[in-house]
Amino acid sequence: MKKRVVVTGMGAITPIGNSVDAFWEGIKQEKIGFDKISYFDASDYKCKIAAQVKDFDPAAYMDKKAARRMEQFCQFAVAASKEALEDAGVDMEKEDAFRVGCSIGNGVGSLQAMEREHTKLVEKGPSKLSPLFVPLVISNMAAGNVSIQFGLKGKNINVVTACATGTNSIGEAFRTIQYGDADIMVAGGTESSITPLGIGGFAALTALSSSEDPKRCSIPFDKDRDGFVMGEGAGIVVLEELEHAKARGAKIYAEVVGYGCSADAFHITSPAEDGSGAAAAMLNAIKDAGIEPADITYINAHGTSTHHNDLFETRAIKMAFGDHAKDIKINSTKSMVGHLLGGAGAVEFVACVKEIEEGFIHKTVGLQEGEEELDLNYCKESYEEEVPYALSNSLGFGGHNASIIVKKYAE
Repeated sequence: MKKRVVVTGMGAITPIGNSVDAFWEGIKQEKIGFDKISYFDASDYKCKIAAQVKDFDPAAYMDKKAARRMEQFCQFAVAASKEALEDAGVDMEKEDAFRVGCSIGNGVGSLQAMEREHTKLVEKGPSKLSPLFVPLVISNMAAGNVSIQFGLKGKNINVVTACATGTNSIGEAFRTIQYGDADIMVAGGTESSITPLGIGGFAALTALSSSEDPKRCSIPFDKDRDGFVMGEGAGIVVLEELEHAKARGAKIYAEVVGYGCSADAFHITSPAEDGSGAAAAMLNAIKDAGIEPADITYINAHGTSTHHNDLFETRAIKMAFGDHAKDIKINSTKSMVGHLLGGAGAVEFVACVKEIEEGFIHKTVGLQEGEEELDLNYCKESYEEEVPYALSNSLGFGGHNASIIVKKYAE
């Protein structure tokens, strides 16, 4: 028998708030995190707007020596993990550390360290490279640093599936607990790639919005959408085996019940045009949850605000749900926080849990007018209603598709 898995803690560092409460309040207030890039002079770049984290102080979450040995993507992960573990009330002195694991993904690693050390190499030679360059730059160090900071000695993995990373990381943690390999998993995703290379590279790919209007740059499912806005931050959740959570009197936010994946096997950046890959991931998650497509009434879409994603994801939803697709409320959290790449699915998972908890489906901010094929309910307004199940989609470059289903907890 597979074990039941529940959410007992959450943490978030986002462009609209550096805690779950601040993030969620921002969501309800329809706050947008977009502004001119301040990390570097972007005046010569096609893209000049990003969704940066504001007022982040690593010293509030870790000692200064530890912070100096981490790049920002790791600092975000540690900060969000600290909040999640404290929220869950996990006392590691009372746990078997080898039964508490970590599944935190990151898509890119540290472009900041790459740029900084490459400049040293070119200008001063290889002898000037930092001895910490490699452990600072590699993407698995988010999971590694969280494990070290909090003494987590169980399974420790870093899933890298581009923009599906956060969802895959939580899904793999879910599977780990289901099959008895851990009692608790700290899971999620993190990213910090608002750098000259990051912005320049994605802009060269024509993936980023060139809009300079913060209110019209990340507009998923809108006919005027022209690309995504780079965001940054981390979303971390504590997943726990149900009986273990009950035994220690933990608060239970929701239950994770389904996880499905697929590959488009189509193109390095574009989703499959008919939506078949993403549809398969959703249907796999529904089958895993032991429910029917008609039971899904809400989807947190990948919804990037690119032409291809929003159109092909819509086709996927129609393929998976048929006529029922018209009855599903679909929104995009990226309309407020931008695209956090490896952290996107994890922050969106936090949003799903809060929506279930409060019976509130947030608006897709900035959405004004769709186009011919974009004819589903993409939430031009928010709704106050019960959310029995939330299905969250993440679709990554390379054709990675991941869907996860969260359920309102019941005994």
